[in-house]
Amino acid sequence: MIKNDYKKYTDETLIQRLRDGEKGVSDYLLEKYKSVVRKKARAMYLIGGETDDLIQEGMLGLFKAIQDYRPDRETSFRTFALLCMERQMYNAIQGSNRQKHQPLNSYVSLSDGSVDENTFESLVISNPESIIIDRETAIDLEQRIHKCLSPFENHVLDSYMRGHDYLQIADEFEKSPKSIDNALQRIRKKVRRTISETFSH
Repeated sequence: MIKNDYKKYTDETLIQRLRDGEKGVSDYLLEKYKSVVRKKARAMYLIGGETDDLIQEGMLGLFKAIQDYRPDRETSFRTFALLCMERQMYNAIQGSNRQKHQPLNSYVSLSDGSVDENTFESLVISNPESIIIDRETAIDLEQRIHKCLSPFENHVLDSYMRGHDYLQIADEFEKSPKSIDNALQRIRKKVRRTISETFSH
């Protein structure tokens, strides 16, 4: 089977083919979910860690998912893979913060599809045991984050979450890359503070 033909099959079917010895499947799935890893890394950058490091951790989590997933599981491969990616990234953030004597008790994943791509409609909050809290709290946190940011910061964050780099965002708003960097640093601090305040009540 050539690589382009993989698109015709479900992830679960492809995993079974991988178990049967079809080596190209692994590379295909790593490439398929690479953009998901990058998006989650960008979101987690806001609360700790560096994007490049988190991408590496996320890809490692994805690789583990490909190796460990069993097609006979009730959950889909995508769900299993997302959990593995997030857990790997979270552990990296937690380890980094532990070294700094700053324990991280929760994380926010500003990712995955939404009604409006310019919002964070699909916030997911998890504790170290990966327990997803109720959606009402997630939406409340989203609103708090938007409220604490200036209009410019909200626009910058929306553009950043769409995958644009510093130069692209600077060009979009006719600002210097340095001003965009400063804006993202302010955003990062405000997001972390908002999360801390939300869960300290």
